[in-house]
Amino acid sequence: MSRLILASGSQIRRQILQDAGIGFATIKSDVDEDQLKAEHSGLSPAEIALLLANAKAGQVSAQHPDAFVLGADQTMELDGQLLDKLPRRDLARERLQAMRGQPHQLHAGLALVRGGQPVWQHQQSSTLWVRAFSDDFLDHYLAKAGDELTASVGAYAFEGLGAQLFERVDGEFHAVLGLPLVPLLGALRQQGVLLS
Repeated sequence: MSRLILASGSQIRRQILQDAGIGFATIKSDVDEDQLKAEHSGLSPAEIALLLANAKAGQVSAQHPDAFVLGADQTMELDGQLLDKLPRRDLARERLQAMRGQPHQLHAGLALVRGGQPVWQHQQSSTLWVRAFSDDFLDHYLAKAGDELTASVGAYAFEGLGAQLFERVDGEFHAVLGLPLVPLLGALRQQGVLLS
């Protein structure tokens, strides 16, 4: 079977692959995401997720042409606007207040590249409704969330304390976490990375 490389430093993506019993190595790409977003500002947030996933996989594939390289990215859209990760924790209150009582979309993009050539890509979107939480809850959450506030674009980790922010989710769990697993497993079987 062929070797798989995950071109991402995301702890949750590594955990999803490990939990699914997939063997892989991790080599984090150093794609300049801000530059790519600026160069392709006319694309939708969903298209940006796919663009970034392809760029990350392509960059790592150039150094490891014999392996299958998986690139992954996730963008967040609120009121039609693409949002970025917060640079500082103290900005999280304003972000979460803007999200309170509102839906937003998470767009996951996946790309599988071998020998510098894309062999598969997938984009999947989820809609999450943030509940109308109290100011007391917000204070509690901000005090407890820690690195969640800057590690993800929405200032939450859905797999942890951040789950308490929501009243409704339309989307598959792994897609919400940024790695739609079932479509990926199908692609890995098709490419001979996993047994069919």
